[in-house]
Amino acid sequence: MTATISATEAQRLLASGAAVLIDVREPDEFRASHIPIAVSMPLGALPALLADADLPTERVVIFQCQKGARGGQACAVAGRTLGDRVRNLEGGIEAWAAAGLPLAGDGAPRVSIFRQVQMIVGLLVLAGTLAGLAGFSTGFYAAGFFGGMLAFAGFSGWCGLGLLLQRMPWNQVAA
Repeated sequence: MTATISATEAQRLLASGAAVLIDVREPDEFRASHIPIAVSMPLGALPALLADADLPTERVVIFQCQKGARGGQACAVAGRTLGDRVRNLEGGIEAWAAAGLPLAGDGAPRVSIFRQVQMIVGLLVLAGTLAGLAGFSTGFYAAGFFGGMLAFAGFSGWCGLGLLLQRMPWNQVAA
């Protein structure tokens, strides 16, 4: 079971210097809005980044994401090397903001590339499956293809759709 910490308790530990805060969301999510003292270490790259990080052994390490799920995953990964000093920010950055605590970033209300990929591929798999059930057998092949590509992206870390979406105008950061 992952140990959690409330936003106000996390803020108290961070202000006193007794904790380090690691944001495990994707870089575009971090740029849009983050807790000012957080360090960005995306969940997918966390094992390698933790191996290179020089984290003080006397500090609590708090992991934070949007709502808490990825932070819990980060705690499971980091707990193997950091032991029982890891905490998950309960409710993520949303709970931090709800507590009235400060945020930084460009503030653009964008849906992350990661979520955009999930929504698009999910809809394509659904459409393919429904087409297959309606008698168009190629729909099942399409659904299988898109599901396989999503799995490939997860295993390899390379996502062509994600790269394409980064170039779309709605995902551009104003200069």
